[in-house]
Amino acid sequence: MGEDRIIIKDLLLRGIIGINDWEREKRQDILINITLYGDLRPAGASDDIADTINYRTVTKNVIKHIEENEPFTVEALAESIARICLSEARVKRALVRVEKPGALRFARSVGVEIERRAEDFA
Repeated sequence: MGEDRIIIKDLLLRGIIGINDWEREKRQDILINITLYGDLRPAGASDDIADTINYRTVTKNVIKHIEENEPFTVEALAESIARICLSEARVKRALVRVEKPGALRFARSVGVEIERRAEDFA
């Protein structure tokens, strides 16, 4: 049997990220995609939000994190987002993609994708 997942697709936020001085001066677009893995059967049976992964809470926490932090690398940002996702008790695994649109000439975006499990942060 496959794993259940919740997908947060194309969350477009603005934040400070980058190693160059000009990247640290003003907010730029950051595109985030998150897949949260967990057992969604209890919520499917009960139709109760308390029995599932609350993706609204996860998203609010990610938004707050980006507004309050200014990482240098997309790798560090992806890692911190994975940590946020896995702080939710029902999330067993998280796949996080962070992209910087327009970061490279001739490329739509550049980014990283990481996958972490709850035990990675134990």
